[in-house]
Amino acid sequence: MANLDLEQLYQSMGISKKVYNFGMAVEKKLQQRFDKIKETTTYNQLKVLKAMQDNQVSEACFAATTGYGYNDLGRDKLEDVYASVFHTEAALVRPQITCGTHALALALAANTRPGDEILSPVGKPYDTLEEVIGIRPSKGSLAEYGITYAQVDLLADGGFDYDKIKSAINERTRLVTIQRSKGYQTRPTLSVERIGELISFIKKIKPDVICMVDNCYGEFVETKEPSDVGADMVVGSLIKNPGGGLAPIGGYIAGKQDFIEMCAYRLTSPGLGKEVGATLGINGSLYQGLFLSPTVVESALKGAIFAANIYERLGFSVVPNGTESRHDIIQAVTFGTAEGVIAFCEGIQAAAPVDSHVVPEPWAMPGYDADVIMAAGAFVSGSSIELSADGPMKEPYAVYFQGGLTYEHARYGILRTLQQLVDKKIIEL
Repeated sequence: MANLDLEQLYQSMGISKKVYNFGMAVEKKLQQRFDKIKETTTYNQLKVLKAMQDNQVSEACFAATTGYGYNDLGRDKLEDVYASVFHTEAALVRPQITCGTHALALALAANTRPGDEILSPVGKPYDTLEEVIGIRPSKGSLAEYGITYAQVDLLADGGFDYDKIKSAINERTRLVTIQRSKGYQTRPTLSVERIGELISFIKKIKPDVICMVDNCYGEFVETKEPSDVGADMVVGSLIKNPGGGLAPIGGYIAGKQDFIEMCAYRLTSPGLGKEVGATLGINGSLYQGLFLSPTVVESALKGAIFAANIYERLGFSVVPNGTESRHDIIQAVTFGTAEGVIAFCEGIQAAAPVDSHVVPEPWAMPGYDADVIMAAGAFVSGSSIELSADGPMKEPYAVYFQGGLTYEHARYGILRTLQQLVDKKIIEL
């Protein structure tokens, strides 16, 4: 086995010569693009390192706490590090925040009151937020507490509808939520620059409105974050980009001191806030995951670009396309059929280091309005910074690919999807 060359090893792992050659031909044209991504990685790696050094992270920060978690040095210091990385006044970074949706729900509920209105100026939010807000009725939604919701869709070309946004802002508009990534849509992901332009426009109309950015899948893709261009809060999940594949759970909210304090009181209890919350020995993984995050994001980005170029060459609609600038790690590929989405996800699952022997199937996942298929043989369950893909079983039948702790794994995963589609005669090379 040790004497086999790379092509033969790929063949032994289910990749035909034809698929291998097709993929390698595409990859050869991407080297200059990959080199450019490395520059961003270098900047972000040094930014994270500087934040850790400036806050004097020590070995004592990795010690476990239990019970109330009073005087958890590592927890408090990690929040200082996140505030430094995102250039904000404060941060809340906790394993008690169970996922990205929870982090967003927490930020929304903590900073709105009955009679307030939330505005989304970028179209509908991610599916799981629909029940949080009350777009789809759900127990405990913000709508049940008298918090209303308004929405302005993007223009056909993906631009902001500034006239309608201006009209939608009123005396009850308390919080504007801006989703950076596309979610289960095929719209463009918003660049940090465009987010800054939108926030500036909104603040000129109503300076005291809270601008919150759903930063999931976007951290460390660019050298700036939304908090660098006026966002009052940026929100994300630790089992996505900033956890670097090592964080076993958690979410973060970084932003202005007053808003973060409100989030802490909502997460724990009025009067307790950030003072409680034991970390149970996982601080080391949270620190190390953040440290590795810029290089892990680089791998995921390269994998996404490779996927875009592979499937664009085959004639499928991809968002972003093969040459566009990147603002998150998600790659959408529209197949137009359920069979295409399922075959793609089967390929990703077959390429996983964990559970590669199982076959993913669509199912009625909580929080979604259609069956969803998810492929993720991950070390951390549900981690979408690891190689993964998912998509709803509804028009336009698009699959959303993301992650890859190493580019080598992401590349193999994409080749495996291609092989699956070829074997099922959905495509021909």
